[in-house]
Amino acid sequence: MAKKAKENRIQVILECTEHASSGMPGMSRYVTSKNRKNTPSRIELRKYNPVLKRYTVHKEIK
Repeated sequence: MAKKAKENRIQVILECTEHASSGMPGMSRYVTSKNRKNTPSRIELRKYNPVLKRYTVHKEIK
């Protein structure tokens, strides 16, 4: 019998970096997955922020 491989895909939460400094209520967050083996560092993606009504940089939080 073969050993079960360690799961490499994990779920991560991305949070807007500009929203807190804008002073507007709420928070823009997205849930996505990444391959832990290929990208061990934290990821940054440009995602749409519906409160600010524009694309902003979202960083991985934990």
